[in-house]
Amino acid sequence: MFRFGNPEYLWLFVAMPLLLALYIYLNIKKRKDVQKMGVLSTLKKMMPELSLKRSYLKFWLIFAALCIAIFMISRPQFGTKVQTVEKEGIELVIAIDVSNSMLTEDVSPNRLARAKHILSRLIDVRSNDKVGLIVFAGEAYVQMPLTSDTQSAKIFLNTIDPSLVPIQGTAIGDAINLGMTSFSSDQSASRSIVVITDGEDHEGNAIEIAASVAKEGVQVNVIGIGSPSGAPIPSVEFGTQFMTDNEGNVVVSRLNEQMGMEIAQSGYGMYVRADNSNSAIQALVAQLDELETTTTSSLSYSEYDEKFTVFAWILLLILFIEILIYDKKNPLFRNIRIFSKD
Repeated sequence: MFRFGNPEYLWLFVAMPLLLALYIYLNIKKRKDVQKMGVLSTLKKMMPELSLKRSYLKFWLIFAALCIAIFMISRPQFGTKVQTVEKEGIELVIAIDVSNSMLTEDVSPNRLARAKHILSRLIDVRSNDKVGLIVFAGEAYVQMPLTSDTQSAKIFLNTIDPSLVPIQGTAIGDAINLGMTSFSSDQSASRSIVVITDGEDHEGNAIEIAASVAKEGVQVNVIGIGSPSGAPIPSVEFGTQFMTDNEGNVVVSRLNEQMGMEIAQSGYGMYVRADNSNSAIQALVAQLDELETTTTSSLSYSEYDEKFTVFAWILLLILFIEILIYDKKNPLFRNIRIFSKD
């Protein structure tokens, strides 16, 4: 794959034909001016050291140098570049609730969108960590395995919506269990699971599971998203309407803070409620900063490798050759006849 990092500079090639036309015009004018002084063949005998071929060669070298310079400043890039990068961080698995109740709009613009914004900021701040993503509702699935490529994590995060998990519910315990299996085999790395949920329709024994993983050295933190007063859940099918129960009553979803606090306490972590400020992120980052970091080596892929240095060396060589060429014969190389007399 090939591209230019700054393709706008390629427009400078438009000036190259104009430069060539100007050179031809000046040469024709120069020849006519010389002819006014006498016959060209006679004038050449009077100036035996002059070599027009050298003058032409110098121009074409300068012309080529300008073309290469345009390519160079346009930053040609080709292929992929692999770098080994050492990072100091922890292993962080993020489990995000994608049940329909996460579409409730008691936080702006809705719980799920706010959750994704918070997690995107968290990934930015924790750029040295290895990050994995899990989505859950009635079941839990690995959305992205543990990786040090945090930019990919943000891309996966943007694709999350309730359609990823068709079975409704809030299986936090399953998400924590799946998070445990997502960590690497490196026992020296500090590990943490961050669950972001509204706790609506909580299923299973999440509190007991959080306690069990904490015994294995994994910290469980919970971010509550929503408000205790709650709000109606928008209908997925109709968009502008709200979900109703079997009796036709509008379903109101409320944040279950008590459940979140109990899970975090059992998991030796912290509970924080997310609002429209950055306080939740700041509190969670401070909590994760207390964990001991370890040094891990990972491969970092750069999609394009800069190739301008190749053109820079060619440009330098051409300019060096141009400097060595005189418009007339060099006295130091008088006996070397590379160019014949005009």
